[in-house]
Amino acid sequence: MNIALIIPSRYGSTRLKGKPLRLVSGKTLIYRVWSLASAVKGVNSIHVATDDRRIADHVEGFGGLATMTPERCENGTERVFAAAKSLSPVPSHVLNLQGDAVLTPPWVLERVVEEMVRQPDLEMVTAAVRMDWRSYQKAVEDMASGEAGATTVVFDRHGNALYFTKGVIPFVRRDSPSFSTEGAPVYQHVGIYGYKFETLTHYLTLKPGPLERAEKLEQLRALENGIPLRVVEVDYRGRTNGSIDIEDDICRAENIISSEGELLDAEL
Repeated sequence: MNIALIIPSRYGSTRLKGKPLRLVSGKTLIYRVWSLASAVKGVNSIHVATDDRRIADHVEGFGGLATMTPERCENGTERVFAAAKSLSPVPSHVLNLQGDAVLTPPWVLERVVEEMVRQPDLEMVTAAVRMDWRSYQKAVEDMASGEAGATTVVFDRHGNALYFTKGVIPFVRRDSPSFSTEGAPVYQHVGIYGYKFETLTHYLTLKPGPLERAEKLEQLRALENGIPLRVVEVDYRGRTNGSIDIEDDICRAENIISSEGELLDAEL
């Protein structure tokens, strides 16, 4: 089993140009993500998939592996695939870690890797975290105000996804046996994906369906086409999750790092 962890990293972000090279608490965003990926046990190689020589030079400068991919890739999934198919040998499995996920703990990624290793025939694997009541109430408030907040997911008894949505599911009644002080029976999706290489190849031949177009969630393409998607529950162990999409997110991430400390034992 050959698992390649691939980080898609594009310079021309529409909301934050040059995002991978922006500094977050003194280190570039892409260096931070690569460092977290390097701490993940169970993967065979780590690659930054990019369309910009500035990013590639920076990655190679700190000892990482950069793979150049076409500028025309429409999203991170296509960029990950372009990088994976160029590798020799082509990996049997691919783990896609978003290039702006500076607050993703290595142990969360390892949980996805463990499931891929345990059941190598799984076509796709992703992750979800159980919401506490504070997160749940915020998600409900965001939905009521018309904002697209956290993505939630429901899955069957075997952990296979039934549906993903920008809404909040399931609806939790106050008199429900599921209602407890420990947390809501609602799971927030974590945007990490593991694929068999053959599944990733097939996935990218499929057209977006009505559910994906309505929700703007790529993972619904798998469900609409009958591709099973395993969901594993992960635990952030008190850490705050988040990624960087806009300028304000940099300040937020820096505040989290300052208050909670670095994710890695050794200083980045």
